[in-house]
Amino acid sequence: FQQFSDTGSRKEHVKITSESKPGFLERLSETSGGMLMGLVTFLLAFYLLFTNEGRALRTAKSLDEGLSLVVPLDSIHSISQQNEGRLVHLSGALSTSKPLFDPSYGLSIQAVKLKRSVEMYQWVEYEDSKEYEENGEIKKETKYSYNTEWKSEVVNSRNFDREIGHKNPSAMAVESFTAVSPNVQVGSFVLSKGLVDKIDDFKRLSLSNLEDPHADVTRGGDYFYHSENPRRPEVGDLRVSFFYAGLSGDDPHLGSADKMTVIARQRGDQLVPYHTKSGDVLEILHPGDLSVEEVFQKEHQSNAMKTWALRAAGWLSMFVGISLMTRIFYTLVDCFPVVRDLVNIGLKAFAFCVATSLSLLTISVGWLFYRPLWALLIGLLSVVPIVVARSRVPPKKQQ
Repeated sequence: FQQFSDTGSRKEHVKITSESKPGFLERLSETSGGMLMGLVTFLLAFYLLFTNEGRALRTAKSLDEGLSLVVPLDSIHSISQQNEGRLVHLSGALSTSKPLFDPSYGLSIQAVKLKRSVEMYQWVEYEDSKEYEENGEIKKETKYSYNTEWKSEVVNSRNFDREIGHKNPSAMAVESFTAVSPNVQVGSFVLSKGLVDKIDDFKRLSLSNLEDPHADVTRGGDYFYHSENPRRPEVGDLRVSFFYAGLSGDDPHLGSADKMTVIARQRGDQLVPYHTKSGDVLEILHPGDLSVEEVFQKEHQSNAMKTWALRAAGWLSMFVGISLMTRIFYTLVDCFPVVRDLVNIGLKAFAFCVATSLSLLTISVGWLFYRPLWALLIGLLSVVPIVVARSRVPPKKQQ
């Protein structure tokens, strides 16, 4: 069953489908598939948590090693052979050999990177579904709505529930791209590709000082429009904007060249990765004029944030895996609503406690070869969730 309506520029329709309610054996079969997926997720959590601790400690040791070895350069405009192969620290303004161009739009800028971003005016489909039971059947009511929006990727209208009246072009006439300067320097030193990749703080480039490049292109604000009427665009129209990263020359409109602080290995006139004894690589770049201590403090903070983010991801993966593996108990009592709800609460509490304990235990094993005392303390802490959960069980049930 479908019902259509048109609300101005936004079109929508409702589609209702129905299917017979799955039987017990069918639900049990689906749960078995979920258990297998849960087992994979559960095992993946162990790998993620264990390797993350080793990575975090290795990175921390490498940063401490780098801090003890780094040599601040007196001048960035002269290359000293005494520092050949050593880890060096320097700060200075970026410079490139020549500006970056986009001849299609008559645009040039002295920067490390220039990005052309192209968007097309297209139909976009949105879904809003809800399921309910009626007359022994499972019915699904899906509301499809369509709106026209600017999108940087081509939206495939063939996947729409209703393509008629909402058809998009299959490709864009103008493509997005990012141009990168082949030679980037700080003073007399050439940055490696890894360091150049870290210059990614893109800023929008104002087009107010540029003229319309073609007769079929109109400038409006910070966009070039391929449209007959930019205020009333049609499906298939394009708009183009530009962004830059790492200003490498003084510009009357954009200001002075960006300053960068770099810590890397000196190899001739090049700055390349430095391999530490801990097996990590130091190739650090930060915007601004920072001291050695400030740079390594930022790196330690970044390492800590990444470590906690991966710990949270590992715990969540383990929680989801345990929930999927124990879902079969929920399926077995699915026909009894009150019991089903109680079992569901119990399974969630069980998954939470076990996931927390096993996560802490895995983290402690990861620390065992590096910091045994901390590993022991975390291992003891892993027992706390189970002890707390057991203490809430009545004495008779424990017996």
